[in-house]
Amino acid sequence: MENTKEMRTWLDDLKLDHPLVIAGPCSAETEEQVLKIAHELKNTDVSYFRAGIWKPRTRPGMFEGVGALGLKWLQKVKAETGMKICTEVANAAHVKLALEHDVDLLWIGARSTVSPFIMQEIADALEGTDKPVLIKNPVNPDLALWLGGIERIYKAGVKNIGAIHRGFSTYEKTKYRNNPEWQLAIEFQNKYPDIPLINDPSHITGKRDMIFDVSQTALDLNFDGLMIETHYDPENAWSDASQQVTPSTLVQIMKDLKIRKETDSEAEYNKSLETLRTQIDVIDNQIIELLGKRMKAADGIGALKKQKNVAVLQSKRWNEILGKMVLEGEAVGLSEEFVLKMFKAIHQESINHQEKILNG
Repeated sequence: MENTKEMRTWLDDLKLDHPLVIAGPCSAETEEQVLKIAHELKNTDVSYFRAGIWKPRTRPGMFEGVGALGLKWLQKVKAETGMKICTEVANAAHVKLALEHDVDLLWIGARSTVSPFIMQEIADALEGTDKPVLIKNPVNPDLALWLGGIERIYKAGVKNIGAIHRGFSTYEKTKYRNNPEWQLAIEFQNKYPDIPLINDPSHITGKRDMIFDVSQTALDLNFDGLMIETHYDPENAWSDASQQVTPSTLVQIMKDLKIRKETDSEAEYNKSLETLRTQIDVIDNQIIELLGKRMKAADGIGALKKQKNVAVLQSKRWNEILGKMVLEGEAVGLSEEFVLKMFKAIHQESINHQEKILNG
């Protein structure tokens, strides 16, 4: 699969003067609920109305969607509001039903992308369709797996494709529901700059009050659009209540977002500069998070040393670490002077943490 400008055709043909917006409830609950939300989103920046009708849940017994009945409700949305409609498909049967009900766009979820077997089954069912198909990143941070899923859809003759960045599962507790791992999305863009890339801040954050910030970061990184879960009564939603916003909140988010527009002869330079600066901001935040984790490990060492009455400074190990880091730094283009200064500062902070514990 080679990157081509034609990959953007389905999005460019919408002739939008703003980022693509896909919005609607996490789950279609009732016909009344679906239509009420859709009418509140009519005449906004929303191009595609989304609603999950098949909901793969982590554990059985949870609400798993209304099923094919919800496709009739989506058809009513299109008829009454004029908005295009979309939903998630997770197997060949879902694809067949969605196409029969003229769903305008389909997306494949993270739990499906993780399995090449499932992706091939879906690709076979989609063969030759002209509907746009968006592929979410797999639950684990594996770029090859994500690209492999997209390639399977592409090789089935589906030319209108896109990708959704919804973050990645992690065993560590972070402020995100799914860690964004921005660097992986950036690498995706570098490999396929013309595949439309949509950000899903709802699933990345898991919290409605974080959606704006993640959306802004995505736009600063030249993402093509946003998928935001929207419900007129989020607190009482049947699934993912904490990450959904009201239609009025969505409208305000879109008004407040700073969208980079080309307005002068140096626009391309400014756009590239802003993107690179945002990449640096993302990496700097990752560095701070990693340093925080390192100091927690140092705290654990300090507690063990206190138990055994062992001195904080272990010169032999420190010299071994320093020598190793200098070599690894040189391998990625970092000067010896810089690596020495950085790790001496990190080491001093670790000593400070351990001494605080020993003297506590």
